[in-house]
Amino acid sequence: MVDFTFGRNTTQHKSITSTSAGASADVVYTVPSKYISQVTFLLLGNGGSATKKVYVQRYIATSTSYAYIINGMDILQYNVASVVDGSTLSLQSGDKICAYKEAGSTFDITISATEYYNPTGG
Repeated sequence: MVDFTFGRNTTQHKSITSTSAGASADVVYTVPSKYISQVTFLLLGNGGSATKKVYVQRYIATSTSYAYIINGMDILQYNVASVVDGSTLSLQSGDKICAYKEAGSTFDITISATEYYNPTGG
């Protein structure tokens, strides 16, 4: 049984370099074994001088499939977008957040999550 009383917070940041989806995308965050995670903050920043597209996917470990969280969102030059603002995204052990960008762009991604120990989880 998961104890939601005690969680550990983590923040991950990455400069996105990949321009391809799925297994070729940059892995930004992976839920550790025997944990579940609630993503509470996801920020994307365009550091370039032109409006460009960014993509964020969730890798679902149980089905070994990918699902889009953001599918080609235009972000203005030198601007940011807060995606999981005021809500949570729940992930299971082994799930990943992956990202890729439009060619010729400069994007950073920051994710904050609370991880909860799940002794019965894989």
